[in-house]
Amino acid sequence: MALGPVMLDIEGTRLTPADRELLREPAVGGVILFTRNYESPAQIADLVESIRALRRPPLLVAVDHEGGRVQRSRDGFTAIPPMRLLGRHYDREPQAALDLARTCGWLIGAELRSVGIDLSFAPCVDLDWGISEVIGDRSFHAQPAAVTELALALIRGMRDAGMAAVAKHFPGHGAVVADSHEKLPVDRRPYSVLLDDMQPYEKLVERRVLAGVMLAHVVYAETDPQPAGFSPWWIGEQLRRQIGFDGAVFSDDLSMKATAGFGPMPERARLALTCGCDMVLVCNDRAAARATVASLADWSSPLSLVRLARLHGTGAPLRESLLASDEWQAASDALAAWRERPELTLNA
Repeated sequence: MALGPVMLDIEGTRLTPADRELLREPAVGGVILFTRNYESPAQIADLVESIRALRRPPLLVAVDHEGGRVQRSRDGFTAIPPMRLLGRHYDREPQAALDLARTCGWLIGAELRSVGIDLSFAPCVDLDWGISEVIGDRSFHAQPAAVTELALALIRGMRDAGMAAVAKHFPGHGAVVADSHEKLPVDRRPYSVLLDDMQPYEKLVERRVLAGVMLAHVVYAETDPQPAGFSPWWIGEQLRRQIGFDGAVFSDDLSMKATAGFGPMPERARLALTCGCDMVLVCNDRAAARATVASLADWSSPLSLVRLARLHGTGAPLRESLLASDEWQAASDALAAWRERPELTLNA
């Protein structure tokens, strides 16, 4: 059974009969895990294995594991710092910061792969305009070049560990005040300014390191009246043709209030897919998830299947072997030493 175009969530730490029934629907292609799904490394490994055993090819299993306040699994996993701290380190010691970013990327990838998770929706490459609280310290930096270099280092670390990267939130979520979880933000900047936000995507695509991109639930009023995730212009003309991205395109969660004005969930999902998304996320609304997968039972996109297949993780070391390895110990020590360093202060 091929991967379907919908990624959804489950309610608990183990699959229920209802979960199993839903995940076997043809329109389902992946599962995203949340904090409520996590008890321990052993438990999450068993849960992921039970998800993967349901289908062939196995469903994609994803999580938001950026570091800082966006890290669903904590106990038993290395605490990754907020990306803004790496950006501040970059301003003082660029090469040391890039080395640390690669170390963080490797730790993210290696620890998640050791419990079977395919991918993290990371890195966040939104510019730090000092406006968006929902982005805030998730951003590396205010300068596109710094964001690009730090993201590239993090992605290379993830790839070293067998994990693909999914950059977000295209074309940029950092210059709006509103939180798209709560309302639809509108960015009124001209296209010429938005090019700065798009620069990290352009450079990362040039270097052929991105396997996925997640769209922003934001309206860019000077360019298109539709939010980016429902915009053929942003997805097809800008991301695909102008930037040249040929990987998988994800909607952000369609259950977020930013999308509420675009019809019932099945209509939102079909709209996003028709506009160019390869996979849509429908989270924290089981009734909507059921309706959506039922409505998309006949959806087919051979090109999307190829793009999504590239996102399966490679290599999955036993967790015990990983934690006993010299590579993990060196990475853990490097991050701990950085955390313990004295803060530099400027003389008045």
